[in-house]
Amino acid sequence: MNYAASVFLSLSIALLAGLLLSRLAKVVQLPAVTAYLVAGVLVGPFVLGALGVPGIGITAEQIEGFGLIPDLALGFIAFAMGNEFRLAQLKKIGKQATVIGVWQALFTTVVVDAVLIGLHFLMPDKFSLAAAIVLGAVATATAPAATLMVVKQYKAKGPVTDILLPVVALDDAVGLVVFAVSFGIAKSINLGNVDALSVVLEPLLEVVLSLGLGFLMGLLFTFCERFFHSRSKRMAVSVTFVMMTVAISCLKFHIGPIHIGFSSLLACMMLGTVFCNFCEVSEELMDRADRWMTPILILFFVISGAELELSVFADLAVVLIGVVYILSRSVGKYFGAFTSAKLTGCDDNIVKYLGITLLPQAGVALGMAIKAVELGPDGAIVRNITLFAVLVYELVGPFLTKIALTKAGDIKREGRKSAREEHLAKKNQQ
Repeated sequence: MNYAASVFLSLSIALLAGLLLSRLAKVVQLPAVTAYLVAGVLVGPFVLGALGVPGIGITAEQIEGFGLIPDLALGFIAFAMGNEFRLAQLKKIGKQATVIGVWQALFTTVVVDAVLIGLHFLMPDKFSLAAAIVLGAVATATAPAATLMVVKQYKAKGPVTDILLPVVALDDAVGLVVFAVSFGIAKSINLGNVDALSVVLEPLLEVVLSLGLGFLMGLLFTFCERFFHSRSKRMAVSVTFVMMTVAISCLKFHIGPIHIGFSSLLACMMLGTVFCNFCEVSEELMDRADRWMTPILILFFVISGAELELSVFADLAVVLIGVVYILSRSVGKYFGAFTSAKLTGCDDNIVKYLGITLLPQAGVALGMAIKAVELGPDGAIVRNITLFAVLVYELVGPFLTKIALTKAGDIKREGRKSAREEHLAKKNQQ
């Protein structure tokens, strides 16, 4: 079997596995995103992929070749989240979302750092101070993809959902800055000489330049959209600008010791924000873009599941530290959101349930963990613990998010019939 046939067959099997398991998940009332991740584990390198049969399962080598799919999917997810930053909406919840987004992220870092630094003193030979500090920063990141998928699948709508998506977006922006500073401190501990200017300047430049790129692309998108009138071509323009923004975000520059890069998440989020506030027909186009990207999102989660490394369970030290990390991060997220929501006068349901919806963790955290590998052995520990936590959070987090949104009243039982049921009903009436 040639390479192209093997890749397409593997992708189609991954997509089919995700779809079939999503039906099973519906029976047991689990979110579809959990089914996609489990499907990824089943077709990944540790199960079907380990058989080595071409086209059956996904091997570790193929996962590396699928890198474009997660990048594109995250771009569309961030673009869709930009829809939550409409000015009319921000006038109502902007101050509350900002305070909660910043406070819960910083609070989580402090809690996780305190607990893990204490763990370092209990087992200094197995867990370094540098690794503890970096993991405290990794803890800030929340998975926008999993959260958005749960919201869309169950058509969640209400006070908690309205504030959740802006908080998740701000959470990742704060996380990038906190991680860069913590990573610089960890390097200084290990090496003893780190440029303080680059530690402070690089994360700030990344945030500012990413938002600036998204702003310019959003203006250009809004300008170009008016020249196309058919629905299909206007949707194609939407896809074009998301792909273009992701592509530009991949560029990196060096000016002396300063590394200049972009965050595709922040850039695409700003792209969606500008477009939604400047284009009069943005709601229709956003809806069409959502429908177009559904297969890509399914593949994204299946591939993400295939990337989860089950081998981390073999190291008992990683499991122990991972459990402590998960528990301390969960406490930080919940009480960080609880206290900030309480102080800003939010609805009682937001105070009680928002923290639970912030538990999922994946893409951004994994990106931080990959960067942390530069620390050498300490970086490898950070990576393995992050992988362990992501495995747990991605399988459990979406389910907890669904429960929290249901308890808050944002998810209501649907009374409508499926397309197949509607078709059969019409046929019986004839």
